[in-house]
Amino acid sequence: MESNTFATSAYIATSPETAFKFLCRLETLDEWTINCRMLEKVDDNTWIGTCAGYQNNLYYHLKKIENPLFMGIEWYCGFTPDNYFHWYPVLLFPTNYIEPESKEQGVYFHWISFVDPKRRTPMIMEGIRTVHMCESRSLKASLERNQGIKEAAQGQYTVDSDTIYIDAPIELALEYLADIRNIENWSHMLRSHGEIAHQSGNFLDEYNQTVKITFRTHTLNNYYLIEQDYLYPDYQFLQRSPTLLIPCSRAFNDLSARGFILHRIAFWQLGKANRHGKLQIEDYGAENMNIKRLLEAKAGNFETFARGISYIPTVA
Repeated sequence: MESNTFATSAYIATSPETAFKFLCRLETLDEWTINCRMLEKVDDNTWIGTCAGYQNNLYYHLKKIENPLFMGIEWYCGFTPDNYFHWYPVLLFPTNYIEPESKEQGVYFHWISFVDPKRRTPMIMEGIRTVHMCESRSLKASLERNQGIKEAAQGQYTVDSDTIYIDAPIELALEYLADIRNIENWSHMLRSHGEIAHQSGNFLDEYNQTVKITFRTHTLNNYYLIEQDYLYPDYQFLQRSPTLLIPCSRAFNDLSARGFILHRIAFWQLGKANRHGKLQIEDYGAENMNIKRLLEAKAGNFETFARGISYIPTVA
């Protein structure tokens, strides 16, 4: 995982609408976080409150993600208003987003954390896994308890992700990655099988199985989502991978930050190993490294790749 990014997920046995309404109120942070307590309301979407990672108070700000595919919010945190250096997008995937025919009741919560490496303290990134994993569990309990559930409900899927930093213009990346005709360059297990259009086409996988791939691109709040759908028609198996492209200037609230973060999300059926498509998160990670190498070269940048998968700010 990219070192300035952390992601955690949970299945919650409540409706996406209920979870969204709950998360849209900053005051509910009091109910499930370790020490985020809202103390003073600034406006309908901004509060001053305490924080588990600091000895002083922070400003908290919230925006909604407007998208027809799934609901979501964004939390912003910082020491002064409009100068936020913690950014937390939260996506709420309905069960039928993962599996269109699903009858499972509930929602899959995916919480991504970006923290500016220039302004964070060592405690933040050392403690973020412990805190956010615990808080995700607490959020799940709060929402399920409100449904009268007496123990942790188990979903049919787990949510996973792989993240990498790419030092290339996001416009170049969006044009390249949204075009399915480029997929053979960065996905070493796929070969075209017939005519390939800009957003869809048939391919053969590493076992010569037919897979129909479809890409759809959406604009979110100044960043992008590419839905990647891999359908195996002979087996009626669909593997969906929503992919986010987020400018570093946005992720870290730093206009001098170059490049973007590539965050790819995977869904694994609990207790059942895949027999087609991606079989492990490393399959996404290998593709991400290839994408990084190719896009940085296309941008004329042959230096950043050797520094690793994480964003490193330029030191003046």
